Amino acid sequence: MPNYTKSTVPFVVPTTDGKLIEEFFGLASSQTDAFSVAHMVAPSGWSEPAQTPEFDEITIMISGKKQISIDGEEVILSAGETLKVSKGATVQYANPFAEPAEYWSVCFPAFSPDRVHRNEL
Repeated sequence: MPNYTKSTVPFVVPTTDGKLIEEFFGLASSQTDAFSVAHMVAPSGWSEPAQTPEFDEITIMISGKKQISIDGEEVILSAGETLKVSKGATVQYANPFAEPAEYWSVCFPAFSPDRVHRNEL
């Protein structure tokens, strides 16, 4: 048995807001609970409800920009920048900019609907 796991076909998470989520490792794709890795593209005008997750989340921006509100403080993350948001912070992600935002997200432990604790809009 090899000492590695190769992921070539991501699990595409169904969405209704135009956001592309391709999970390469995590609960949905590989039944990995310790962490998740997903490639995402958020269209212009996209936003999601605030959340208070039970996981740390690292965002690695590839192109475009993303607006992130963390405990009431606004941060703009641009291509080439990386940000870690600690578990327990109240965070809201959005893309109010003209171009799509492409990025990778890494969560420790893995993202799950039960751990994200989204507020309703």
